Amino acid sequence: MGINNWPEGQRPREKLIKQGAEALSDAELLAIFLRTGVKGINAVELARRVILHFGSLQGVIGASPKEFCQCLGLGDAKFAQLQAMLEMSKRYLAEELTKSSVFTSVDQVRAYLITKLRARHREVFAVLFLDSQHHLIHYQEVFFGTINSAAVHPREVVKSALHYNAAACILAHNHPSGVAEPSQADILITKRIQSALELVDITLLDHFVIGSNQPVSLAERGYI
Repeated sequence: MGINNWPEGQRPREKLIKQGAEALSDAELLAIFLRTGVKGINAVELARRVILHFGSLQGVIGASPKEFCQCLGLGDAKFAQLQAMLEMSKRYLAEELTKSSVFTSVDQVRAYLITKLRARHREVFAVLFLDSQHHLIHYQEVFFGTINSAAVHPREVVKSALHYNAAACILAHNHPSGVAEPSQADILITKRIQSALELVDITLLDHFVIGSNQPVSLAERGYI
């Protein structure tokens, strides 16, 4: 049965309008993005099959262009639309962080870092440079490594912080394995960067480790 023949309260688009996007399942959200199914398969069922194929909604979002386009019902146009949607989300969150203090936008900081780093297939070490009111000045990816490690140099973080005239910084890096638990190396480099920043009167507020679940804050763990 086509979605147009479903009861109105079960149609994803109408459900979203009446109840909000948070009321929808992953498959229903993806179905709205897909808009249509394929012959013999409605959009919701197609969305379920796509999520099953990639293992999760995160898997869909993080798929390479080749992997994405080879899946039933997808293709270059859908891939382009998805990337545009993701980039709009990143820019929206970045704009919000330039307007409000990170202390009142912790959830937005986490969401922003997730959109930036969660789907990356190799380790990326990034820094959020903040002004004296803790508004975002600039986000910069400063080091790149293998899926196991990244060579991080505190002097480069300090150099960039001075360039942007930052008063504070937040560090972030991803664990492509999906496990966000900070390692001893993560803790050590955090303390080294904190010490280096203190020499030029710049405050290190936090260091987030991004995995497949909620980002882990080293400040909340007591390491900063």
